Amino acid sequence: MLLVYLLSVVLNTLVGLILSFCKEEAEPGALSLSLNNETVRLVIGGLSFITGILKILSPVSVPGNIPVLGDLLPALVGLAGGFILLFEFYRHRVPDSSVFDYMERIAALIGRNRKISGFICMATAVLHAIFYQIIFL
Repeated sequence: MLLVYLLSVVLNTLVGLILSFCKEEAEPGALSLSLNNETVRLVIGGLSFITGILKILSPVSVPGNIPVLGDLLPALVGLAGGFILLFEFYRHRVPDSSVFDYMERIAALIGRNRKISGFICMATAVLHAIFYQIIFL
């Protein structure tokens, strides 16, 4: 489906921009359409996660391409990027006393690799837009 393909490219790019260039802490009082707004991040993260699932379920079939493998990497990157944004939103909403130890370990892992994850999301989106016929992109 071409709409899912377009959503995947656009949302992976937006997630990559947020992870690479925006602060981890979203600003509650930011402009309503700013990438620093926590509601915008929640919506983009949720849409990216859902689009990753849809991309696995309905791959774009191009002649000479294996359908599931052609969209596997962008789908996994969309799932991971959406998970990171949703996790950060949830983590900042939960009071500190109820945060579990494993959540702190996940947050530390995400925090160390946040910019790298963003650049991977953007690179995957650009490569998937340009080279849509290659098997793993």
